Amino acid sequence: MKYVHTNIISRNWRKLAQFYIDVFDCTPVPPERKLSGEWLERGTGLQGAELQGAHLRLPGYGNKGPTLEIFQYKKHKRGINPAVNRPGFTHIAFRVVDMKETLQKVISSGGKALGKIVTKEIEGTGTISFVYTTDPEGNIIEIQKWE
Repeated sequence: MKYVHTNIISRNWRKLAQFYIDVFDCTPVPPERKLSGEWLERGTGLQGAELQGAHLRLPGYGNKGPTLEIFQYKKHKRGINPAVNRPGFTHIAFRVVDMKETLQKVISSGGKALGKIVTKEIEGTGTISFVYTTDPEGNIIEIQKWE
């Protein structure tokens, strides 16, 4: 078994992909996707499914590592924004070298901070610094640094 990708459904896939490229050093994995047809309808269970987007290689795992798949459906449902304490998938995490610099890049690139940077020793594991942020579309990102 092997982990392959995490998907984000976006309102503007190009803009959101650029955020992850600029802030977290993700790299595009060609080709861009433009998908539709009966096969996609059957697989997703959505009548008239049509989407476009791209895969971004996540940093730190080389050319064969997992990707962040950012897609945009031609028709999408409005929903509630993610929340840190809402059941289900809540966030993606990136280990960084400089917490303050990365947080500033998130904010200057259209994201926002949900909390403040905190540092805590986790017994038997080490010391973590972390903060929860969002991308420009409200998806939650944890920025962390371990000592």
